[in-house]
Amino acid sequence: MRFIHSADWQIGKPFRQFGEKEGILKQARLDAIENIGRFALAEGAEHVMVAGDVYDTEAPTQKTLLEPLERMRSFPKVAWHLLPGNHDPHRPKGVWDRLRDYGLPANVRLCLTPEPVVLDSTAVLLPAPLTRKSEGADLTEWMDRAETPVGAIRIGVAHGSVVGFGTDGEATNSIDPRRAERAGLGYLALGDWHRTMQVGPTTWYAGTPEPDRAGSQESGQALVVEIAGAGAPAIVTPHVVGAFHWRTREETLNDAADLPDLETRLRAIPALSSTILRLRLKGVLPLAGRAELDRMLAGLSAAMFSLDTEDGALVSRPTEQDLESIDFGGVLRHAAERLKTMAEKADTSTDKKRAQDALVHLFVMATSKGAWSS
Repeated sequence: MRFIHSADWQIGKPFRQFGEKEGILKQARLDAIENIGRFALAEGAEHVMVAGDVYDTEAPTQKTLLEPLERMRSFPKVAWHLLPGNHDPHRPKGVWDRLRDYGLPANVRLCLTPEPVVLDSTAVLLPAPLTRKSEGADLTEWMDRAETPVGAIRIGVAHGSVVGFGTDGEATNSIDPRRAERAGLGYLALGDWHRTMQVGPTTWYAGTPEPDRAGSQESGQALVVEIAGAGAPAIVTPHVVGAFHWRTREETLNDAADLPDLETRLRAIPALSSTILRLRLKGVLPLAGRAELDRMLAGLSAAMFSLDTEDGALVSRPTEQDLESIDFGGVLRHAAERLKTMAEKADTSTDKKRAQDALVHLFVMATSKGAWSS
């Protein structure tokens, strides 16, 4: 038995923080379905197990409801098995009833009840669908007692947490980390955790095929799972299927001389135009260095899909040469000295940052060619 394990598509998820680029990221989540379909065909996998959160909400628009169906329909040789998760639990007249009422492609199967689903002569699927966002009981427990044909590979699929994931794991639905062992599963396909991770010999989280947050998985993945037969170990291979790369970098700057190396490192990031980068900066720079940093970041922002710079821990500390550069008859120098004092004696980090930013702005204005020609 060879199949693909995916999860957490969250079709329709908003990305409003990206403004006019929001639609590109929403489209990428649909494109990932086609990437998974092509991946399945290339691997000779006839089944794709989607372990919950196909949709981002329980009430998607009709267009959002149907868009993933049409992508799956275009791969008729692949059977897609969809499980309700905490974002899209199976409720009466909810998203899954709407899908059934509309009519499903022949190759799309909804796993809405906890009962065995025969995949072929060698394997049986045991789903644990959510009917609420949060369940008090472990919904995978029924797998221990599930009756399946002798010699069949038992594959579980569920959505929840085998360990405490904090804010990165969204569901509060607990799953026994020994479920695969207790239920005699050849493999337990899990969703909820947005990173690809093995949590047991035969238990994996697939992660999301398109990341959706900084600090989580950098690139979207799906898993190809191969099991030779009942009792045989599952061989799991991750494969990148996403288009965008969410990266986080932390850099320390102690002098303007550090800037060329920083720019070289950042421009060497693979797939720069499809990179969403959270850049955390700390250290100390003179005003001239800070102005050069801002010019450098403007170019990098244009080279990347998105650049989010966190510079609250980066101090702009003027040198005597910086202050002399803005000494026009002493008036601007006096303003610069006041801002420098305000930054040094500010009561809050917010006031300190405002004074430093104003000082940098004054320096840029004073040193720009022709800025004071009138």
